[in-house]
Amino acid sequence: SALPSRLNVRKTDAFWDSSALVPLCVAQGASAFASRALQSRSVTVWWMTPIEMVGAFARLFRSEGISRADLDQALTRLVVLRNRWIEVLPGEQVRELAQLLIQRHPLRAADAAQLAAAVVWSRGRPRNRLFISLDGRLAEAASSEGFEVEAL
Repeated sequence: SALPSRLNVRKTDAFWDSSALVPLCVAQGASAFASRALQSRSVTVWWMTPIEMVGAFARLFRSEGISRADLDQALTRLVVLRNRWIEVLPGEQVRELAQLLIQRHPLRAADAAQLAAAVVWSRGRPRNRLFISLDGRLAEAASSEGFEVEAL
């Protein structure tokens, strides 16, 4: 399915985990959920998100979950998405916060950095800020940190 076109409605600011963006580029069970969410939500991501997404596409291709044509289409859709989103860049604040979060929650290092980027994006005030994820562990940690979590 094609990426939804921009709508002339006020979008809710949201931080997206890469797990929620991959289904926008590769047909999956969560693709309809992700497409609906994209229509009414802005997209802010962590700097590593495109790398994580390409990694997910490559794993799907290597495991024969998608064809070469699907992989090429996913990479093209990623370029379209990147033109629409805002990235939180790496820095000392993200690194220090990720080190605290990885001690507080059972997260992998990349997920701790992603959650830290979301906290930095929220200016340290995650209450009433939306975090979109299909990763249960990361969604639970984001909720514990005070984000309003939207997940499948």
